[in-house]
Amino acid sequence: MKRLLLPRWCIFVFVLLSPGARLVAANPPTPVAVASVDELRSRITAHVSQPRFASALWGVKIASLASGRTVFEHHADRLMSPASNSKLYTGALALDQLGRDYRIVTPILASTKPDAAGELHGDLVISGRGDPSWKARGTKNDFWAAFTPVVDAIAAAGVRHVTGDLVADATFFHSLPNGAGWTADDLNDDYGAEISAVTLEDNYAEVRLAPGQRVGEPITVSWLQPLAALQVDLRMTTMPKGAEKHVVAQRLFGETTVHLFGGLAIGSAPVVVEVTVPRPADWFARGLKEALAKRGIRVEGAARGVRWPEVSVASGNRVEIARVQSPPMRELVAAFMKPSQNLETDLIFGHIGELTRTNRTPEWKTTEELGVVALEGFLKKHGLRSAEVKFEEGSGLSRNNLTTANATVAVLTMMKKHAARDDFVGALPIAGVDGTLRRRMKGTAAEGNARAKTGSLRYANTISGYVTTAVGEELVFSVMLNRNSGQPANRNVREELDDIVVMLAGLTGRSEAR
Repeated sequence: MKRLLLPRWCIFVFVLLSPGARLVAANPPTPVAVASVDELRSRITAHVSQPRFASALWGVKIASLASGRTVFEHHADRLMSPASNSKLYTGALALDQLGRDYRIVTPILASTKPDAAGELHGDLVISGRGDPSWKARGTKNDFWAAFTPVVDAIAAAGVRHVTGDLVADATFFHSLPNGAGWTADDLNDDYGAEISAVTLEDNYAEVRLAPGQRVGEPITVSWLQPLAALQVDLRMTTMPKGAEKHVVAQRLFGETTVHLFGGLAIGSAPVVVEVTVPRPADWFARGLKEALAKRGIRVEGAARGVRWPEVSVASGNRVEIARVQSPPMRELVAAFMKPSQNLETDLIFGHIGELTRTNRTPEWKTTEELGVVALEGFLKKHGLRSAEVKFEEGSGLSRNNLTTANATVAVLTMMKKHAARDDFVGALPIAGVDGTLRRRMKGTAAEGNARAKTGSLRYANTISGYVTTAVGEELVFSVMLNRNSGQPANRNVREELDDIVVMLAGLTGRSEAR
């Protein structure tokens, strides 16, 4: 999901680059009261049968949590793209397999322990395990705060001087830097940042662009995060006052040059653009070396990263001198569910997969493949619809992930009875309040009521979760809309799904009264 810091009137230029986005403003769903389940069924049937959906595919399942009775279904067994509804499965898997209090442990290794003077002979190795929490963006802290846990651990181990290199070892993940099923244009945007067992700031940097003082002058460029090792090919100029702004940032995959096209008008506000950082373990190593220097810990050698299939430097006769722990899993799940953060989801999915690797696992078996096997095992363990869940990665950015409304409702129903139910439900966005639902369904009975995960790709929109009716009955739902190409220009596609959730919140009849 794009998070460009732009004036309101020009946000749409960039949102169009995001999968599934449309250049329309959302209108709040009309508050409705639905007298009975029969009326509800009639209204939803009429809604999904409108002529503009003639070429689209709907999959809908609504059930009572108390009785398990199906309230409404429409092609609930149809395999469809869930988009970021995939995160429901990863969140459930993580809380079930690892537990709410589980923390990802990152070992800090060396050839020997530091001597009495604090000198560490040889390399210092950060052996990444996919901890997504090394970031300062979105907090009141500066960039260097992202390194504080690691610096504190190294300092507490007594290290004052490293004679060798500082190495960020990301070979724990046996994966390509991009997820399976992603498209090439995803890789240029923050939601398609590289997957790495060592990450920093969700693996993208921000560049601030400001107009010059005179027409024709170059745009001023400054990086908000240092040491990303990205070069700028600036093809932007300052335009006359009042001219329409336009900014396009493009980094070709595998390259380190960011091409900036367009222009900004004199007197216009600066624009912040997000750019993915290649080989993020290298970026982390460079930043950590400088963060250590700020603490008075000197590293003589180079700062570098390694990633699979490069040879790990964490193996052999290394000694663990310290370790860093992530926040508990319940917080990590909320951190990727509320804002629908792709990288952090895939890191958790990958971590779970790699925990199943043994000496007999082929080296070429990828991290994602292991994660998919773990997900299948989780579904089978709980008697869920494993045959209807066909994933190849955990975040839902893959266009090849498929599931059914039936399967999603089954997972949601099971998790509502799970020991981690409070953490799972609490991680979901709340309509009109927070996360990806903060601006949706405001002024309706669903506001502050519905808790649901959203999903959006081009031609794929979903929403699944829980809502309480007007008479206090809790419903579980999954609403999926794919291949919708007939959307009116004045209506956002998200409204089509939200209208159904609002109907559920306004239901004044009970399902058992049918």
